[in-house]
Amino acid sequence: MSRIYLDPAATTPVLPAAREAMAEALARWHNPSSPHAEGRAAKAALEDARARIVAALGWGGKIVFTSGASEALGIALQRVVAGPRFVSAVEHDAVFRAAPDAVKLPVVSEGLVDLTPVQGQQPLVAVQHANNETGILQPLDSILVAVRNKGGLLLADCAQTAGKLPLPEADMIAISAHKFGGPPGVGALLLRDYGLVGATGGQEQGYRTGTENLPGIIGMAVALETGSAWMDRAVTLRTRLESAILAAGGEVVGASSPRIATIGAYRMPGVPSNAQLIQFDMAGISVSAGSACSSGSLKSSHVLAALGWSEDAAREVVRVSFGPSTTEEEVDRFAAHWTEMAGKRRAA
Repeated sequence: MSRIYLDPAATTPVLPAAREAMAEALARWHNPSSPHAEGRAAKAALEDARARIVAALGWGGKIVFTSGASEALGIALQRVVAGPRFVSAVEHDAVFRAAPDAVKLPVVSEGLVDLTPVQGQQPLVAVQHANNETGILQPLDSILVAVRNKGGLLLADCAQTAGKLPLPEADMIAISAHKFGGPPGVGALLLRDYGLVGATGGQEQGYRTGTENLPGIIGMAVALETGSAWMDRAVTLRTRLESAILAAGGEVVGASSPRIATIGAYRMPGVPSNAQLIQFDMAGISVSAGSACSSGSLKSSHVLAALGWSEDAAREVVRVSFGPSTTEEEVDRFAAHWTEMAGKRRAA
């Protein structure tokens, strides 16, 4: 029986159309910054991909290509022309690494960010659109209004929502291709205006050094152009799974909060997440205990702690995520193993 991959929130399979486009692009391997005919052709292909990505995202500003969302967040947090930094307590670890001295904004029990502490001259506020561990969505439209009322700038981490949900309005947005069916190692920082970030010279209008990953950028463009019609099916899949988990005595993290349909976090009382992951893996099912960037750590989730979960309860949570190829049969197989595992715990 084939394995089941329920961890697209960590990284998605590269879409076939994106793979084909990248393979073709590898034949045009020249440097877009070179002045000769081959370089100019590569530059034209780069700018064509840029225009296609902007159109697919419906973005009205500028775009700087990066190696992924983590680099995009680092550029924004470290080089934006702004005042004090504020980040929500449930941000991805990449945000905390890029801005270790930023003020952490608390969240209420539903996981929504409290902007009350934001103050200072033109503060920069970083908020994740959909949390990578729980799927909880932040109301970025209202957050933007509140940030603007405080004279600040909003940086939105849309790694989990770009290509799936409409982009929110923000001053800066970070995206990563491998979260929506593009290749790993390429992403972008979307800017309302280039003047928001200090230039350092080099490529990308002087905002990011290093030769652009043209095949990866083309793959990202094609992945975005495939659209998000499959998201309706993700809603059905998650509803189906959560009904089974609740029936088996499990808990749904953020059940009362708005959540993106592609991510769910679930607690199996009395069974540590590490034990769950081993048993699911042995059964041929791939899930995770949260962010792939920190799942190997022994520390408990800072996201669940910010939501008020105890350390013991947080260590019993696993994350399940869905992609375009996820099927009902795969969800039912996972639910059956969940139910069996939880039943053994209750009988012990």
